[in-house]
Order: sequence, then structure tokens, then C-alpha cells
Amino acid sequence: MLGSFNMDLVVLAPQLPEPGETVLGTEFLRGPGGKGSNQAIAAARLGGEVAFVGAVGADDFGDEARRQYEEEGIDTTFLLTVDRPTGVALIMVDDDAENLIAVAPGANSLVTPDAVRSATDAIAGADILVGQLEIPVESFLTAARIASEAGTTVLLNPAPAAPLPDDIWAVLDVITPNEHELGSLAGAAPIEWAATDLRSRGDIDVVVTRGPTGVLWTGANGTRQIPAVRAVAVDTTGAGDAFTAGLAVGIAEGASMEKSISLGLRAGAHAVTKPGVLDGLATRSELDRLFPE
Repeated sequence: MLGSFNMDLVVLAPQLPEPGETVLGTEFLRGPGGKGSNQAIAAARLGGEVAFVGAVGADDFGDEARRQYEEEGIDTTFLLTVDRPTGVALIMVDDDAENLIAVAPGANSLVTPDAVRSATDAIAGADILVGQLEIPVESFLTAARIASEAGTTVLLNPAPAAPLPDDIWAVLDVITPNEHELGSLAGAAPIEWAATDLRSRGDIDVVVTRGPTGVLWTGANGTRQIPAVRAVAVDTTGAGDAFTAGLAVGIAEGASMEKSISLGLRAGAHAVTKPGVLDGLATRSELDRLFPE
């Protein structure tokens, strides 16, 4: 796993504020977050063997990240401690489970191509490389080239939305945008056309997450809509990360794309049933019990 760690600072409130408005919250939550970190923890809980390539600061939040990874059994050999504050995410969640998020990247901006190259053997020896865009895109591209040359499957969760270099498509195998990120990458085309456009750029599997609608999957055999697993939503924060982790674990285990997507949808369904992110990241046994395949 290549990506970010942020300490999530979460306020639950009846409604999200408009610009310039202050709203009174009902509860405050704090816990480990960041898209890369969420996906690493989710994958580990689902049975994946995970190494995390990233960076934290020499501060309390960074120390907490290392303790969390140790508890989850995640290899931190390539988790750097750098001279910049650990990343922080400010999150608000309303009574309809919708959220607003602002991120101060901090140490994540120092996950450089050189830092990635230090993990070359781990990347080349992995079943799958998973990355996001809360670190510099050139660092992900460096890792993806290493992985592609070694035959490691490369999955990109292109979040937050950002322009991608043209040469990235040749080293991707799977991309998992949500509808907003898909629009950023392919323009304001109908979703099926946009997904087909992305696939044509590199002969890749495009899995578009659509919240309660499920996912749209465009692959070698065409396009399919796969419905979401039903769940009562409390907080949607982290659901996309849980989905991506489940998809990645399925692929790493050698499952079909359909089975891997199913695992991702089940993991995402569990994630929305809990406030905050960490409690919503299920173990495999929890998924089998609460959201059986």
C-alpha cells in the first residue's frame, strides 16, 4: 500500500454548514485516517498481508499511526518519519451521513519518488500495488512503473481528483474513481461513455463507485452495473476506502473481478454502518456474518 496517513478530526452535526455559517455539532471523534492508511488497515483486517509506504511527522499523531499499524499487523519498514507535521483531515458528517472533508497533507507531501524507490523490492514482490492521490502523483507513477515491470497488479484509487500524466495509463491495471473523479478524468460524458474512455487509454478495468447505487464496471467483456449491498447508513466516510481495499484483497487472492468487486461492496456496506472510519473497517469474519456473499 502506497499512500497517506492523516489524523481524522470528526464533528458530527445535524447539518453541514453553508459558507460563512457555524453549526453546533453533537459529537467529536478522533482517529487514524488518510485514504492510504484506511485502505491499508481495511485490507489487513480482510486478511491481506500489507506493507505501508508513506510518511508521518515526529509528533503525537505520527506515534499514534505507528502504534495502530503495529496492532493491525501492518509492515512499517517503509513508513518514514519526516520533518513536517503529520497530515490532518477535518471532517464534518451530518444526520444524512453526508460529509465535508478538508485535508492538510503535511508529511504526506514528502512521500517522494526516492522514498518509493527505497521500497522497490517490496513493490516488485507484492501481488498488488494500491495507491491514491493524497501523495505526489509522480511518486505513485514511480511505484507503478516498478510494479508494472515486475508483473505486480497496479490499482489506482484516483482520489482526491487530480490531473493524471498521459503515461500513467500504460502502467495501470485497475482504476476506481467515484462519479466526481470520473468526470474530472473523462469530462462531462454519460457515465458509461466516460468509463469506456478511461478503459481505452490503457486496456484497464474501470470500477466506478456510485454510493448506494453500487458500482459500474467496464472491463474486457463490456460494462455491467453491480448493485450495492443494502445497509443502514450512519456515516459514509471511509466507505470508498473499504471498497477499494476489499477489491484489492480479492484481486491479490486470485479471485475473479466479479468476486473481488463483491468483496469490496460488502466491505463498503459495513463501513457506512458505523460513525467514523476505523470502526467501520470489518474483518473477514464480520463480513461473512453480517453481510454474507
